[in-house]
Formats: sequence, structure tokens, C-alpha cells
Amino acid sequence: MKIRYIVLILSLFLLYSFFNDNRIVVREYNYNVTIYRDNWGVPHIYGEKDVDTAFGLAYAHSEDDYETLQEVLLALRGNLASVKGKDVAPVDYLVGFLNVWETVELKYDKELSNEVKAVCEAYADGINLYMEKNSSKIESSLYPVTGKDIVAGFVFRTPLMFDLDWYIKELMKEEKPDFSDYTQTNTEYSMYGSNMFAINGKRSTDGHTRISINSHQPWEGPVTWYEAHLHSEEGWNISGGLFPGSPVIFKGYNENLAWSHTVNSPDLVDVYELFINPDNEYEYFLDGKWERFEVKNHPINIKLLGPFNWTFNRELLFSKHGPVIKAKHGVYALRYSGKGLIGQVEQWFNMNKSSNLEEFTNAMKKMQIPMFNTLYADKKGNIHYIYNGIIPKRKPKVNYNKILPGDRSDLIWDDYYNYSELPQITNPSTGYLQNCNSTPYLATVGENNIKITLPSNTGIEEYQTNRAYRANELYGTDESITKEEFYNYKYDTYYSKKSVMKYALDRFLNDIKTDDSVLLEGVKILQKWDLGNQKNNTSAALALLTFDITYNINDFKYNYEKIFKKFEKSVNFLIDNYGKIDIELGEIQVLRRGDTMLGLDGGPDILRAIYTKLVDNKRVARHGDCFFQMVEWDLDGNVSAESIHQYGSATLDKESPHYSDQAHLFTQMKMKPSYLELDSILKNLKISYKPTDK
Repeated sequence: MKIRYIVLILSLFLLYSFFNDNRIVVREYNYNVTIYRDNWGVPHIYGEKDVDTAFGLAYAHSEDDYETLQEVLLALRGNLASVKGKDVAPVDYLVGFLNVWETVELKYDKELSNEVKAVCEAYADGINLYMEKNSSKIESSLYPVTGKDIVAGFVFRTPLMFDLDWYIKELMKEEKPDFSDYTQTNTEYSMYGSNMFAINGKRSTDGHTRISINSHQPWEGPVTWYEAHLHSEEGWNISGGLFPGSPVIFKGYNENLAWSHTVNSPDLVDVYELFINPDNEYEYFLDGKWERFEVKNHPINIKLLGPFNWTFNRELLFSKHGPVIKAKHGVYALRYSGKGLIGQVEQWFNMNKSSNLEEFTNAMKKMQIPMFNTLYADKKGNIHYIYNGIIPKRKPKVNYNKILPGDRSDLIWDDYYNYSELPQITNPSTGYLQNCNSTPYLATVGENNIKITLPSNTGIEEYQTNRAYRANELYGTDESITKEEFYNYKYDTYYSKKSVMKYALDRFLNDIKTDDSVLLEGVKILQKWDLGNQKNNTSAALALLTFDITYNINDFKYNYEKIFKKFEKSVNFLIDNYGKIDIELGEIQVLRRGDTMLGLDGGPDILRAIYTKLVDNKRVARHGDCFFQMVEWDLDGNVSAESIHQYGSATLDKESPHYSDQAHLFTQMKMKPSYLELDSILKNLKISYKPTDK
């Protein structure tokens, strides 16, 4: 009986596989595009039309990282658990909670231009072609991908970028959370740190305009940067970074202009506690009367064994505030900025194709991207900064940092500050702008800075990170910056004397009391630390192991006992594993990629930002400095650029020579050329091909 059962299971599995494999065939695609890969494997996508280019981009990205693309598509479809099992079911739940597909189906045809829809559909076709050619290693339930899938990815991912899922997790804990003590906690899809600096001819020795496009992101996963150059005969010609599933560049440069983003943290989420009718769990109290929830059923399909899955249904509730969470300690509704927006991809597409400050600003005014500081520079020497955000206009004299009473509709906001009201500055007399996840009100130095006009309930930062302090101490005090200095300042490895790290170090050294000779040796190592984090620095390793710092001094909770225990543990760890305390930082802090392992300069909240995780007694880099670009225009408006990726263009293809070929340059704090003209690409060409011919 048991054997017959096993045979039946195997037969069903083979039958399932047979039908899946045979329903995917290579179709005919009418796209005119060539992929040129340079010596570093970076794809330069040359299409006749924009749609041709989008098609080629998707195919090239699939070649380099199809596995991540597939996972992203499964997630936004709400089908991740059908492949990966019950542990990822909360991701599928979020798709329903955020009303992703209802939004897409309602607004795709009405609110997106035909041009952008065509680009999204062509991008989907590029993924489909790759799936058709590689049907044995794909999840066939995804096939075919559509333009709506691509747009759904933006609708799904955008609120997670500002940690909406973190609020949900906090609400689902055993005890009621206190959001007034909130500090940003990054999750799988959220954005991380970043630096950006720009100077124009007023501050450069040679009169050139320069911008550093220096984002900090995870080094692997769904929000990992992929480098590409997109070109079409319809005016699309841009090089930069994008995430898996995006048909447009998120940050980069074209021949006329460049821009970058950093994460900002305006308050974009509010939580309301609802009062439920004791006689009807589907009613909540609002403005003196009972209102009925909107109720939806959300099926979640979970992988069990082989081809067998099980679907369970999850009830979703929606109030006038927003989607609803039922927790052990209450029922809550969440309201978040940009709910129901679908035009993020269109705004970035228009930014991609802008050719001057006016066109770029008009694209930004679409207000579809709910967060991100944005820094701009162009060939005419213009530099511009804006604290971009879809920021709610809240009722004054109400503490929105706490959980709000859900029975008052006057606390439910509907309006946002318009574009002109956001903190921004263009062409300061200093010729210098920066943002490093810091206050917009110190974007430059001197009297040019932006004045505070928006209320504190917007959540706009008023603090400086260490990176912002260092930027203003370097770029901000040097009134004649050479190209070499512009690069060197970006790679700076020091903590400022105004930083949280300096505060923590000084206070601990003042407080520490011990007679242990080994610990006293550690104290001496910390005492001689110059706040530098170079590979050969012999005090930095102990310091970075001892102190956990925050960006904002107000978020730092100094606890002597906790730091002392960490210090003691770190001293013993270094002796046990390295034989001494004063090891060079590069011995323990490393980049690891396959068989490659290289020492790294930098550290948390350093301009050379490196964030690590302890693996096999090494602090292995996981996120921070990653793909970035340095762009400049000379006095005649000619553009040139360099770029670097922490690994290489083949972000997940271990068999590719480009899996880690940039790592050595990256760890030496060097860069490679970034090509925007076909002549330069052809001189440095490794291979070219048409996706439809391969």
C-alpha cells in the first residue's frame, strides 16, 4: 500500500511537470534591440524605440539575476508562499492588505500614459522571452508576466520602502506598541542609507560641475542595485542603477543631467485604535455612529510537498482610515502616504528622459514617489536639492506619534503639502549641496540654508548624521575642490568629533573602571583611536565591535553596563580568534563573495559606509556603500563618469566572470569608466547580441 502511494505521488508529479514544461514555448517578438556588454559585463541596451530598450533591459537583467526577479514577481503576485512555503506567507498577506491588485486593475488603463504602459509591457516581454528559453529552471506559474505585474511591483514595494510592514509587525506583538519611541527599522523591502554631494564651478578648481551618486543598499536581495545603460532613438539615454523588476533607472545620469536619492524619514504612517461594536465585530465607532468595515477575502496558497499546495483564506478588513489589523490587544487601522498611487514608474521614466532642470522639476511635481531626498546637477552648472515627500497635512496640537483614537474623523488626513512647500534650494552661492540621511535645513553651509517652514508633525529630520557632519567638514570648508579631493572626501573613513560615536567613546572612557589587565589594554587601544576606520587602523576593530551607534544622538541610549559587557566580550573575542586586541580592521571587516575575501575600510555611518554581520568570526559586509557613480561636466558641457559595484554586473550568476570582478577595485576604493557613447562602448566591448537571436 505504501509503495503504491509513493508511485501515485511520483506519477502525479511527473504529469504536473510534463504539462508545465510543455505550455511554455518561445514566441515571436518584434523588438529591435541590441545588448552590448562591456569588459565589465555591464549591459548597454540599444533599442530603436523606448519599448525595444525596455525589452532588452529585462532580458539582460534576467540573464544576470533571474532568481531575484522571479522572487520579486512571486511576491507582488501574492504567490511567494506557493513556492517558498509558509514562512513567507506574511508577504503574500501584505499584497492583499495593501490592495495592490485592486489598485492596479482600477487605475492601470486610466492613470498611466500609453507610452509608459507600453514600456512596462515590453519589459514584461523581455522576462517572458528569458523564461521561454529557460523553462526548466523557472517557476512556470508566473508565465506570462504582464505590464500590470511590473506596475504592481511599484505599488507593492513603495509603502514598504518607508517601513509600513514594520508597523504591522509591531502591532502583532504580544504587547501594545508605543510608536512615540519609534526609530526607523529597516525590513526586507525598505530603503537604507545613502550619501549625495554636488558642487558646481563656484567650488571646483577647474570650473567643472560634479555629483556623487552614492546610495547605500543591501548587497543582495530584492532592493539590490543593478547597473545598466539604456538608449533609444526616442531620446532615452541614461546610465544608472535600478532594482529587480524596474524598467527605468532610479538614480543616474544622462548627457545633460544627473540625480541621486537618499532615504529621508518624514512621518508617513499613522495608527488608529478602533472601537468595535460588542454586538457586531464588523462595525467600528466613528463620529458618534457605527460604521461597517469593507470586508474582503484574500486567498493565500502555500506549498506543502512537491506539486501539492494548500490554499487558506484570510479575511481583510478596511475602515475609512485604511487597512485594519486585529491584534491581541486591540483592533487598529493604518493610514499611509501615497495610498492608491500608481504613477511611480511614470515619474521616474520622465526623470530619465529629462534634459534640463525645468523638465526634471516638472517630472518631480507629479508627486508619485512618497519619499527620498533628491539632489540634481546638470551640464549648465545648476545644482538643486529637494526634500521630496508626500507629507500629510495633520491637525495641529495633536500628537500623531502615538496611537490615535479611531472614533474621530477629523484626525483622518486627506491633504498633502504641495511640491512648492517642500524644503528645497537651487544654486546656493556656496556652490555646494549635500544630504546624508540628515536634516534638509543644513544642505549647504553658511547663510544659504533652507529655513524651517513646515510644522514638526511632518517628522522632517532636524539632526545631522556623522556622514553629514563629515561632508560639511570636508566639502563645506574647502572652497576650491580638485577632482581628486572630490573623490577622496567621498571615501572618507572618519567619525566627526560631533558624532554619536565620539560622544559614546568619550563617555565610556570616562566611566570605565576595571583592574583587569587585559581589559586595561583594550582601554588603551580605545584611548589612542583617532576615529579613523582604515583597513590598517589597529584601534577601529575593537571600537566597532564595542559600540552600537545611531544616526541621531537623540535616539542613542547610553548604557554603561551594556557597553562594558560588549567591550569585555569584544576584547575576549579578538584574543580568542586573532591572538591580540589591536588587529588591523581589514583582518576582521571583509567583503566575501564566493572564494573572494578582501579587507574593507569604513564602518557604520561613515562616508565610506560599511555595515556587517558576524560570519565565521569575520565581520562580513552586508550593506552600505555599493553601486555608485561619480559624474562631471567640463566647461563645454561634456559629460564623463565613473562607477563601481561592490561585486559585479552578474549579481546572482555564480558562473559568470562578472560575479565578483569589481570587488578588488571596490575594496581598493577605485572606480571603473562608465560609458554613455556607443563609440566608447565598442572600444571596450566584450560581447554584443540581440535577445531574439540567441
